[in-house]
Amino acid sequence: MPDSGVIAAVSETLQTVLTEALSILRPEPPPVAEVHDLQGTISTNPARLTLFLFEVGEDPSARNRPRVRGSTPPNVTLQKPPVALLLRYLLTPWGGDRLTEHRLLGRVVQVLYDHPILSGTDLRGNLTGTDQALKITQSPLTLDERARVWFAVQRPYRLSVSYEVRVVNLDAEALEQFTPVTRRSAEFAAREGT
Repeated sequence: MPDSGVIAAVSETLQTVLTEALSILRPEPPPVAEVHDLQGTISTNPARLTLFLFEVGEDPSARNRPRVRGSTPPNVTLQKPPVALLLRYLLTPWGGDRLTEHRLLGRVVQVLYDHPILSGTDLRGNLTGTDQALKITQSPLTLDERARVWFAVQRPYRLSVSYEVRVVNLDAEALEQFTPVTRRSAEFAAREGT
């Protein structure tokens, strides 16, 4: 079950999938994808694609799900449903020259368009071996949103593309246990006058 490490697992999954996809590109050594906070110097040897997680929110399409019922004999357990997260990433190429960066972006868009759902053997971290499925969609930012993101990391604007990853389930820890009713009885008193 996805625990608090699920956000890191999604980032690791994207990093692995995109590094494999970029491995077919030139120049040598092959470009890599890496989770990055866009701080400090970013090397362009080898060329790279940074994955910057800039927003985490609750996915409104998955609200109001029922509680999860389980059983650990002799008790019954009730747990809040997992919180469904929506993760927004900014993917930025760093290649030393604009054509290399354009090739990186083109490959990323192609791969995520062809494989918009990651599941099964694609998953990494604590998502490995689960039945989770990550839906990846391009999420264009307005000019104002892009300017705010780049201003926040104190870097000049660079060509980049934004993607959303949903539904990332993060299990609740709170668990309520109840002992089920196994027997009940009712007693009736006779009414006076009947």
